[in-house]
Amino acid sequence: MCPIRDTLVNWEQKDVFNPASVVKGDTLFLLYRAEDVIGEYKGTSRIGLAYSLDGYSFEKLETPVLFPNNDECIKYEWEGGCEDPRIVEDSDGTYYMTYTAYDGDKARLFVATSIDLRKWQKYGSVFKKAGDEYVDMWSKSGSIVCRHVDGKMVATKVNGKYWMYWGESNIYVATSNNLIDWNPILETDPGKMHLDTMRAYTKAFHIVFSTREDMFDSELVEPGPPALITDDGILFLYNSKNSKTNGDKNLAAGAYAAGQVLIDKNDPTKVVDRMDRWFITPDQPYEIGGQVNNVCFLEGLAYFNNKWLLYYGTADSKIAVAESTAKLAL
Repeated sequence: MCPIRDTLVNWEQKDVFNPASVVKGDTLFLLYRAEDVIGEYKGTSRIGLAYSLDGYSFEKLETPVLFPNNDECIKYEWEGGCEDPRIVEDSDGTYYMTYTAYDGDKARLFVATSIDLRKWQKYGSVFKKAGDEYVDMWSKSGSIVCRHVDGKMVATKVNGKYWMYWGESNIYVATSNNLIDWNPILETDPGKMHLDTMRAYTKAFHIVFSTREDMFDSELVEPGPPALITDDGILFLYNSKNSKTNGDKNLAAGAYAAGQVLIDKNDPTKVVDRMDRWFITPDQPYEIGGQVNNVCFLEGLAYFNNKWLLYYGTADSKIAVAESTAKLAL
C-alpha cells in the first residue's frame, strides 16, 4: 500500500537492481532498489530487504523498508523515489544507509539509520547542516570509509573524522563527526578549480580522482561499495561509464564497468594507485540487455562464509553476485 498514492502498487514489477549488503550473524542481507511501472516516470524506486544463509539464494520481504512517504522528505523523494543504497554500521551496531532521493528532476544524497534493517529513520540530505546551497545541488552515491570487523563493515574514523566518497563524473570527499551530517571538502587551489565540472555546483569541491580519456572510465566515475581500510591503504571500488566518443574501444559505448583505486589510509584525499583496466565488465546476457544495456553497477561488498561476495546491479534490471577467495591484509 503506497501511502502517497493510497493504493496497492506492485513495487517490484519493473526491475530490481543496485543492492547494498550487510552481514549479521549467520545471515547476509541485501537492501536493494526496486521500481514499479506507474506514474509519470514509470518507475518510482523503493528499497527492499532480502536475506540469505548462503549468499546466493535469497528470500525477500513482501513490502519495502524504505520508500517515499508523507513525511518531510516527500518533496525530494516523490515521485522518483529512494535509490541506490550503500550501508555501513557503527561500533554500537546502528546501520547507516546513504541513498539517492530523486524527485524526478534532481538527485540528492540522503541518509537514514536503523538498528534492525527493517525500520528506518530518515534524516534528509547529508549536507543539510553544511548549507542550503548543498541541499539544492545534484549529489549522489555515498561510500563511507570502514573496516571489516568479524563480517561487519564498521565505519572508521581517520584523523579524527569519518570520511565519505561521493559524486559522479568526479569523485569528491566529505567528512563527518556523526555519520549523519557531512561537510564536503572544498578545493583551495585556484589552479585546480576549473577541473570541477559537476552540474550546478556553486563551489569547487576537492577532486580525489576523475575520468580518463581513452579508458573504460572516460565518461563517468561513481562510488561503489563502502571504501575498505586495508594494511596497504583504503581499497575503493568504483563504477564507471565508457564514453561514446573518447572511451575504451574494446568496450561497448556507454558500458558501465568497474575499477579499483588504492588511497592513502592516513590521507583519504590522496590516491596511491589506480588500475588501468576494469576488473568487472558486462559480458553475460543479463548484464548486456535490460532496462539500460551493458551495465555492471557495484554497491554491495561482504565477507561471508570465507569468501568475498560482490553484489551488483545488471543492466538496471536484475541483481547478481561475483565471488573471490582472495585474502586481503586487513
